[in-house]
Amino acid sequence: MSKVKYYYDPETLSYRKIERRKRTTLKYFSVFLLGSALFGFLFVLIGSYYLESPKEKALARELQNLELQYELLDKKMDEAEAVLANIEERDNAIYRLYFEANPIPEEQRRAGFGGINRYEKFEGYENSKLIIEANRRLDIIQKQIVVQSKSLDEIAILAEDKEKFLSSIPAIQPVKGEDLTRMASGYGQRIDPFTKARKFHFGMDFTAPRGTPIYASGDGVVKRADGSASGYGKHIRIDHGFGYVSLYAHLYKYNVRKNQKVKRGDLIGFVGSTGRSEAPHLHYEIFKDGERINPINFYYGNLSAKEFSELLNMASLENQSLD
Repeated sequence: MSKVKYYYDPETLSYRKIERRKRTTLKYFSVFLLGSALFGFLFVLIGSYYLESPKEKALARELQNLELQYELLDKKMDEAEAVLANIEERDNAIYRLYFEANPIPEEQRRAGFGGINRYEKFEGYENSKLIIEANRRLDIIQKQIVVQSKSLDEIAILAEDKEKFLSSIPAIQPVKGEDLTRMASGYGQRIDPFTKARKFHFGMDFTAPRGTPIYASGDGVVKRADGSASGYGKHIRIDHGFGYVSLYAHLYKYNVRKNQKVKRGDLIGFVGSTGRSEAPHLHYEIFKDGERINPINFYYGNLSAKEFSELLNMASLENQSLD
C-alpha cells in the first residue's frame, strides 16, 4: 500500500492530502531519466579522458617500452659510431699510409642518401622523428661499414703484396760475414786489376776462399745459371720481381738451375774465380728496372748497425777491384 502524503495549509490551519497527478509524475520521471543520462554521459566522457581502459594501458606500456628500446638503440649506435670512427682513423692514418694508398675521403665515408624520401612510411606518428632519426643513423652506419669493409679488403691485398715485396727484394749479404776474407771493392770508380786504369765498378766484390757458400739475397726465380756472359764467368741471375734482379758472378759451381724458384737465404752456388777475375771472390750486382744500382743499400736483412757501418766504410774506399 502506497504511503499517503500530507502538507500543512496555513490558511485553514489544517493538514491537507497531497494529490499527485500522473502528468506531474511523468514529468518528474522524465527529468530524472534525462539527468541520469546526462550524468552518465559526463561520467563516461570524463572517465575516458582521465581513466584508461585495460587495452589502452597495455598499448601505453607497449609504446613506453618501444621508446625505451629506441633510446637503448640510440646509445648502441653512439658506441658503434665511436668504434667505426676509431677504425677509420687507423685505416687512413696507419694502414693506408703504411701501404702507400690514398686515404678514403671523408665525404665518401659520410655520404648520405639522395633521391626519394626513404623514411616516408615512418611519418605521421607520435614518435615519427625518433623513428626516422634512428633509421637514418642505421643506414649511414651500414654504409660506413660497407665502405670500411671494402677498404680492409684492399688493405689485405696491399699487405699481401707488401709482404711479397719485402720478401722478394734482395736484402741480405750474399756471403756470410764469418766466411769473408774481406770486402775487396765497392760500387763506383775503382782501379781495373788488368789495365790499371780507373773504371766504374758496377757491383761489390766479396773476397772469400774458393767453395764458400753463396746465398740468394731475396725470393725469386733463377733466370740464368751459365757462363756465357762476357767477363762474369759462371754466374747466376735471379729475377725478384718488382723490377729487381740480382747477379752473382765468378762462381766455382752452381747449386740451382734455370727457372728454379728460390727463397731468401737458399744456397745457390759457391765462390770461385771464373771469367775475368784475379782471385776467388763473389762479384755481386743489383739491377732495378734494368739499371745497375749500388748494392750497399740492400743489406738491412742480416747486418747490425755496426756491421753495416763497417761495410759502408770499406765499400767507399777507392781501391783496386778483383774483376
